[in-house]
Amino acid sequence: METSHGLTRPDRKTIEKNRRIHMKALYSKLLSLLPTPSSQQEGGAVTLADRLNEAINYIKGKQEMLERMQKRKRQLTGSAGTASEVATASRSPKIDVQDLRPGLRVIAVISPCDHHLIFCEIVRVLGAEGVDIITASYAVVGDRAFHTIQFLAPKSGTGEADQVMGRLKKAIHA
Repeated sequence: METSHGLTRPDRKTIEKNRRIHMKALYSKLLSLLPTPSSQQEGGAVTLADRLNEAINYIKGKQEMLERMQKRKRQLTGSAGTASEVATASRSPKIDVQDLRPGLRVIAVISPCDHHLIFCEIVRVLGAEGVDIITASYAVVGDRAFHTIQFLAPKSGTGEADQVMGRLKKAIHA
């Protein structure tokens, strides 16, 4: 067949042949991305429909696993909840005081916008308590700043970590 411009149009057989070649290449690419099915490992014949169903099930399984992992990540990072709860939680600092005999360690997780101010407030409170700071460091990861301060408490009694924690929370949230 010739067109008005002198070019020949491929006939239907050629078009169908090219389509089948293209589909076979896409099918081969899909199979190369999937694990070898158990039925093929055992030497059984696998039809195209079976392989496509296995591909569908494999992709659905991976999607479910991804959703579970994302949910677990949100739980571990403490960002599960509504958008307003997440925004409020990311703004309020989280403080933990650990008893390391003979000293204590303060770990503060703070949003970066105010982490220097809160760090200064923590040091001020500790100074008012008469403690000797041994080390102080911080790291910013994503939208959080992690401050770690190790210090010697002026007296080591039971509940010292709880008392320091109470004073720090009172000073920071006031």
